[in-house]
Amino acid sequence: MTGAELIAQERQRQIDEEQYSLEHDATWHSKGELARAAACYAFPNELRCNIEYAYIPNSIPSFWPWSWETWKPTPQDRIWELVKAGALIAAEIDRLQKLPRSRRQ
Repeated sequence: MTGAELIAQERQRQIDEEQYSLEHDATWHSKGELARAAACYAFPNELRCNIEYAYIPNSIPSFWPWSWETWKPTPQDRIWELVKAGALIAAEIDRLQKLPRSRRQ
């Protein structure tokens, strides 16, 4: 399966199983949270954990947008982390595309 196919599959899973639809995202994540979460997963583990100071294993990135219970890193599976990041970016793109062009920030 290609990277794009894995990302599309994960995005569909988020919609079907987690109920994170476009409507949900547009209502609850209008301040860049999806992109911030994607960035957290996209950063390699040794860089994302407390970037301002030093690497702290198993810590939550300071820019993680939600509660600690929702942080689900898988540093032993880098591809899966990138798939999650890609699906979150796709969700953010979809959310922004729903907005009038003047409000896409």
